[in-house]
Amino acid sequence: MKSIAAVHRLRLVSGPEGLSFILLLICSVLKRTTSFNGVPVMGMVHGVLFVLYVVFLAQASQARRWGAKRTALMFVLSVLPTGGFFAERMLAKEERGEPDAAKPATA
Repeated sequence: MKSIAAVHRLRLVSGPEGLSFILLLICSVLKRTTSFNGVPVMGMVHGVLFVLYVVFLAQASQARRWGAKRTALMFVLSVLPTGGFFAERMLAKEERGEPDAAKPATA
C-alpha cells in the first residue's frame, strides 16, 4: 500500500509542477516585454514544486521498484514544459492498475 501512496504523492505534485513551469515561462516573457516581473515569485514556486517532484520521484521509484528507464522518463517529463501533465496521466493509470501504454502487450 505504501508504494501506491508514493505514486499518489508524485501524481499530486506533477500537475502543479508542470503548470508552474509554463507560468514561469510566461512570466519570463512578460518580464522582457512589459514592466511586470513575476519571475521571482514564480521561480520560487516552481523551484519548490520541482524539488518536491524529484523527492517524490525517488520515493516512488524505490517503492515501486521502477527501472532506470522508467525513472529517467519520469524525470525527463519534469523538465519539459508540458511533461508534468503527461507524467500525471501515466501515474493515474498506474494508480488504477491499468497496464502501461508505453509497454508492448505480450502474447
